[in-house]
Amino acid sequence: MRAQTARRDSTDPLATSQDIAAAAAIAPRPLAALLADPYVEVIVHAGRQDVAILRRAWASDVRNVFDTQIAAGFAGASAQAGYGNLLGAMLGRRVGKTASYTRWDARPLTPEQLHYAAEDVAHLLELADEIQRRLSESSRLEWAREECRRLESATEERDPESAWERLPRVRQLDPRSRAVARAVAAWRERTAASEDRPVGSVLADPTLVEIAKRHPADLERLAQIRGMHRSVVRRRGPSILESIKLGLADPPIPRERAREHAESADVPLIVLAEALLRARALEAGLAYELIASRAELELIVGAARRSDPEPQVRTLTGWREQLVGRDLRDLLAGRSTLSVGQGRRLTLKPASGGADDRR
Repeated sequence: MRAQTARRDSTDPLATSQDIAAAAAIAPRPLAALLADPYVEVIVHAGRQDVAILRRAWASDVRNVFDTQIAAGFAGASAQAGYGNLLGAMLGRRVGKTASYTRWDARPLTPEQLHYAAEDVAHLLELADEIQRRLSESSRLEWAREECRRLESATEERDPESAWERLPRVRQLDPRSRAVARAVAAWRERTAASEDRPVGSVLADPTLVEIAKRHPADLERLAQIRGMHRSVVRRRGPSILESIKLGLADPPIPRERAREHAESADVPLIVLAEALLRARALEAGLAYELIASRAELELIVGAARRSDPEPQVRTLTGWREQLVGRDLRDLLAGRSTLSVGQGRRLTLKPASGGADDRR
């Protein structure tokens, strides 16, 4: 972490100390207050989950977050660039990954793990400085900070009763099995929360879906389902069976109507809009994924076709609005045309044929 105030710029030793064990022993309350201080810059990489956990565990805000993965997307890198890849590309540094898949929930941590933990953040501040330098030169730093501010509201909170909707292939289940999936998924969410562990470690998604599909009535049948190892059946079997009974007693959940897909006439416009946005992203040195998704473009194009109010999507707000909002509206309204110009680059021109090209 780096603290920046009007009078000084200092670095907290937690960010660079090789003594990870000493850092881990620090009481959480003072550190929580530090993370909530808007004058302290909190540097993370792919830190959404970390911020969410800290907000929940310490009941504290985390302010002024700068995420190097998010910010790198504004400096020409992929929106999902890994920490090691960014270090190599921007600083010419390499970090080992020898302890990536070791047991980090076991205590005490091994010397190898402690070294890995220190090495994993040793260059984070330097990386953040380099990204911020590049973004300052391209006048994109404020855009990156705007995007990083969204992390301040990151949360782990999940509604147990709607958790089943995120399961793979759950839409293929019949109405009765869907009710079972809802009950078992809700049990899994509450169990994971009470034990403070990931939901997947309580019961894997594919196993849960298969349980919902077959809704076994006893432990013997439950044990026949793939993923239900003997230890899991012994520890969690009775609770799972009780959840199955609750689901079978609930009203079946009918299959919802399929989400309205874009009309066939919309598809060329969606592709055209995506071409414009990709061109703008390339010109601005941004990762396209930061600007729009296919689903957002479907909503925008569909609303334009129906003359509906604009949808509330990120593409038409904030820095994205500055970058592509006006041009996208003009293109979809027929006020502008897209063509291949000099250097085989896409060029946006007024539909009347005026000369004031907008690139």
